[in-house]
Amino acid sequence: MNAPSTPTCPARLLLVDDHTIVREGIKRLLAPLAGQWTLSEAGSAREALDCLRRDNHAIAIVDLSMPGMTGLELIRRIKADHPSVAVVVLTMHAEEQYAMRAFKAGAKGYLTKDSAAAELIVALHKVAAGGTYITARLAERVVRQLNGATPTPRVDGLSDRELDVLHRLVAGQRLTEIADALHLSVKTVSAHKTRIQEKLQLPSMAALIRYGMEQQLVR
Repeated sequence: MNAPSTPTCPARLLLVDDHTIVREGIKRLLAPLAGQWTLSEAGSAREALDCLRRDNHAIAIVDLSMPGMTGLELIRRIKADHPSVAVVVLTMHAEEQYAMRAFKAGAKGYLTKDSAAAELIVALHKVAAGGTYITARLAERVVRQLNGATPTPRVDGLSDRELDVLHRLVAGQRLTEIADALHLSVKTVSAHKTRIQEKLQLPSMAALIRYGMEQQLVR
């Protein structure tokens, strides 16, 4: 007589986003898959690393724009300290520069927050099976840049934090708002702004905003 088969245990998934409402929304989207996944959540990169130290996880869904340690920095830490954990980025940033940085950091999937729920589920299954995932629209832009069909953007010379600050400046956030959002001092944010202008050779705030609009850094 054959022994009864042992049911497969649900894989553990870690959801990392500093906005509670976003985490709740994603949890509702994944609720139909409760038999396949068990969810943990973290509101910051530090909390995420604590969760990964306590429990084994198969996949981490990571936002890029978070206070303190950025999502890109977190991806690098996960790949260094927990190499078996696959990272899927779920972010508002639809620019290919962010996607390329995320994959270079070690991500296995990249989606934007306006993606359909079904696409997130497809991405999770593909990454869980050892594959990679990127939306078709974004993949085309990434390939065009890698092939030299589009010029390398000047923002490639910015650090991850500088790129984040640039997006926020172009979106109209004041230095104090950016400092509060990123848990930095106003002086530090101002220094980032100065380095951004120097690296991009933009003489004024107006030139910086104009450059950001031309590069479609605000969507």
